[in-house]
Amino acid sequence: MLKKLIAISILLSVTLTVSAHGKHEDNEQQQEVTVKIVKITDGVYMLQGKGGNVGVSAGKDGLLIVDDDYADVSPKLAEALKTLGSDKPKFIFNTHWHGDHTEGNKFFKDSIIVSHINVRNRLAVDTMIFGNKSLAYPASALPMLTFETSLSVYLNDDEIKAVHFPNGHTDGDSIIYFTKAKVVHLGDHYFKDRFPFIDLENGGSVKGMTKNIADIIAKLPADIKIIPGHGSLATLDDLKNYRQMLVETTAVVEKGTAQKKPLEMLKKEGLPEKYKTWGTGFIKPDFWIETVYKSLSKK
Repeated sequence: MLKKLIAISILLSVTLTVSAHGKHEDNEQQQEVTVKIVKITDGVYMLQGKGGNVGVSAGKDGLLIVDDDYADVSPKLAEALKTLGSDKPKFIFNTHWHGDHTEGNKFFKDSIIVSHINVRNRLAVDTMIFGNKSLAYPASALPMLTFETSLSVYLNDDEIKAVHFPNGHTDGDSIIYFTKAKVVHLGDHYFKDRFPFIDLENGGSVKGMTKNIADIIAKLPADIKIIPGHGSLATLDDLKNYRQMLVETTAVVEKGTAQKKPLEMLKKEGLPEKYKTWGTGFIKPDFWIETVYKSLSKK
């Protein structure tokens, strides 16, 4: 099924800069970006640009998008969306608060922005990430509709449902289901074939993420199509492999800490060889080991 995907590439003539939220994308600085539109099903698409993947529902009722990339990509993102029907989405779901998924809020001012309440709360104030201060968003860029547990938007003959999964990637992450289309956007709960970034400063937890992924897998049909926060379109088997990585690498660190091994020794000993390629993203093996170590150490 995935072999039938249609990919349309739109070259972006834009010089990239690092945002306050975007240190984890620093390998993509100072180069042109290609925004790729991937058709998943009739009316549902994935857009890949500089930051997090953008999900799109397009149809007779207009556009709904999930996340909106960095601010400097916004004009080109709008151009891509226009090819799908409109450069002004009716609705935007923010899966979480990080800038590579939310800075476009400042550009798409006519859209109704929806998120978990914790996302709005973090965007509304100066917030620390990677030891740096991320400045509060203007009121016009804050989510105007928030929820605690779940919320649905009925658009283009589908129920597009956001469900909060607490204390995984952050404390405000939501998973977005395109119910009829059998597509799900996992935001940064899922980095395909890579070690993920877990924001321990803002409610993230390795064990919380592992539990959330297990709960999500249990609810998904076998033929689900998965939009990760970063990486290519995925299958349920891909997500199961990701969960296995979380379980196995956490167990390695947990065993080492139980044996009173210091962090530097755990880094030196490393992880199973089969996860070598998982450290090719911005989260390297040492950083992942440290993340797991710190998360397990939290009370």
